[in-house]
Amino acid sequence: MLVYVMNRLFQSVAILMIMTLIVFFGLNVIGNPIDIMVPPDCGFDCRAAAEAAFGLDRPIHEQYFIFLSRMLGGDFGNSFVFGLPALDLILSRMVATLELAFSAMLLAVVIGLPLGLWAGLYPESVSGRSITALSILGFSLPSFWVGIMLIMIFAVELGWLPVTGRGETRTIFGVELSILTLDGWSHIFLPALNLALLKISLTIRLVQSGVRETIGMDYIKFARAKGLSRNRIIFVHVLKNVMIPVVTVLGMELGTMIAFAVVTETIFSWPGMGKLLIDAINLLDRPVIVAYLVIVSMMFILINLTVDIICGFLNPRIRLDGSRS
Repeated sequence: MLVYVMNRLFQSVAILMIMTLIVFFGLNVIGNPIDIMVPPDCGFDCRAAAEAAFGLDRPIHEQYFIFLSRMLGGDFGNSFVFGLPALDLILSRMVATLELAFSAMLLAVVIGLPLGLWAGLYPESVSGRSITALSILGFSLPSFWVGIMLIMIFAVELGWLPVTGRGETRTIFGVELSILTLDGWSHIFLPALNLALLKISLTIRLVQSGVRETIGMDYIKFARAKGLSRNRIIFVHVLKNVMIPVVTVLGMELGTMIAFAVVTETIFSWPGMGKLLIDAINLLDRPVIVAYLVIVSMMFILINLTVDIICGFLNPRIRLDGSRS
C-alpha cells in the first residue's frame, strides 16, 4: 500500500509540473494581459511600466521558473485583475463548487441507483424499458439547454425555485454552507440537478448492466439454492459486486463535476470556481487560471487515489500493489 501511494504521489508531481508548463506557455501564446488591463490611450512608457509591475517584461522561461519556485512555496502570485493572492480567490470560491458537485453526486446516486437496479432486474417490463430510454435521453441532452429549460419551467413559469446565488447559508467550522438551510437547498437544487443529469443516466446504465451481468453468475444460483431470500441476494450479493465499477466511475466523474461545473455555474450564477475561471480567461488573468488548474488537478489525483482504496475495501481480492490474496 505504501509503495503504491508513493508511486502515485511521484507520478502526480510529474503530471502537475507538465500541466503548469503547458498552461503557462499556452497562455503566453494566446495574448498579452496588458492589452486588456491598460487603457487604449496608454503610451509606450505606460505599457512598459505595467509590464514591469507584473513581471511580464522578463523572458517567458524566466517568468515560468519564478512562478514555479513561488508555487512550490504555496504562492501562485497575485491576480492581475483583483490584486489579491490567486490562491485565496480560488479557495474562497471552492466551497461553493464542492457543495454543488457533492449535491449533484448525491442526486445521481439517490436517483440513478434504484432506477438502474429496477431496470436491471426487470429489463423487459414497461418501466424497465422506460428507464433505459430516459437514460439514453439524459446522455443526449446538452447541459446548457437543460439548465435553460429548468429555469424556464421551475423559475419563470411555475415560480417554485430561485435560480441565482446560494441563498441563505449557515457557518460551520468557519465554512459557509447552503445545504444547511431550507432556502439554501431551494437555491442549489436546480443547478445540482442540471449538473447531475448526465451522471444519473450514467449511474442507471452502469447499475443496469452490472445487475444483468451478475444475476446469472454461478454464485447467485448457489445463493438461491441455499434458500437465501431475494432481498438478501440482491442487496448483499448482487449490489455489492455491482458497486465496484459504479464507485470507480462515479469517483472519476466527481472530479469531472468539479472541473467542468463551469457551464452550470454560469447559467445559474453560482458563485463557484468555474465562474471565476471564466472571468479570469476573459481577462487573461494568468495567475488565477494556473492556480485553478493546479488545484483541480490535485483534486483529481486525490479522488482517484481515494477511489482505488475504496475499491480495495469493497473487494478484498483487489490489492493496490498488484498482488492477490
